[in-house]
Amino acid sequence: MFGGVYQVQGTIFAIPNFDSMVDAQLIGGALQGFGCDKDVLIDVITQRNSAQRIMITESYGSLYGRNLIEVLKENLDGHFKEVIVGLMYPPPAFDAHELWHAMKGAGTDENCLIDILASRTTSDIFQLKEVYLMQYGCNLDQDIYSETSGHFRDALLNLAQGVREEGYADPGMAAQDAMVLWEACQRRTGEHKNMMQMILCNKSYQQLWMVFQEFQNLSGQDIATAIEECFDGYFQQLLLAIVFCVRDRPTYFAYRLHTAIHDFGFHNKTVIRTIVARSEIDLFTIRQRYKEQYGKSLHHEIKHYASGHYEKALLAICANNGQDF
Repeated sequence: MFGGVYQVQGTIFAIPNFDSMVDAQLIGGALQGFGCDKDVLIDVITQRNSAQRIMITESYGSLYGRNLIEVLKENLDGHFKEVIVGLMYPPPAFDAHELWHAMKGAGTDENCLIDILASRTTSDIFQLKEVYLMQYGCNLDQDIYSETSGHFRDALLNLAQGVREEGYADPGMAAQDAMVLWEACQRRTGEHKNMMQMILCNKSYQQLWMVFQEFQNLSGQDIATAIEECFDGYFQQLLLAIVFCVRDRPTYFAYRLHTAIHDFGFHNKTVIRTIVARSEIDLFTIRQRYKEQYGKSLHHEIKHYASGHYEKALLAICANNGQDF
């Protein structure tokens, strides 16, 4: 068994005895009149999985003749709106939404590009690219090309191709791949950087796990330490993100949450993106890793830095089907 295979668990699951029409009516009632009943929105939307929320959206449309996401956008504001609307997007559409906003407007949110493209499966990437094209009428590769540069851009474009081998491993190639990575760290030319990113972006997680072990045997150095010493900027951060995701995705996202909370003064976009996107995949495991790594619970951090219905919504997502943590 390689290091990327471990038991992971989300915090949101399908509820039994689900009735999308009843939920649509509850949400419709919560949105009527002046203001809205945010507690009802939290109780319903944070406690249904994505497939059920899609059905609620369809039922809402048939009942009220309007798109639920657009109605929520009109009636909510601030970070609470970002959380609730984010949950209403199917996962590929949420990723596409985040990537689009990371590259449009003033500046580029490189960390968002790294978080998504370094951690998603080949299937995830194909789906989000299809949605990106349909939703925004733009090609993701072209936007990455125009909004980033250098070897960072090359690596992002490689990941966006969605050509990572999955489930394939060749022990005989591991030592050879490790030698290529070692030479790239030593020589650091453009050609060697290209060779490094080709291995890290294209090889399967199983293969990379063996390559990292061979790299340690060859150099006496951990691959992450070598990357930190030999490269810099967003290219370095992207390579490290891939390494950390190969080893343990929940630990990577626990690190990203801790950085967002403590290094950037509760960077809301990163916190929301991570909690919403990972809620049905591995958020429960991320919570565990966070407590193990940093000595405080994610619950404590959210209570300390967020407030109001925004705090309540984040806590509801992080809880296990309504169970406090």
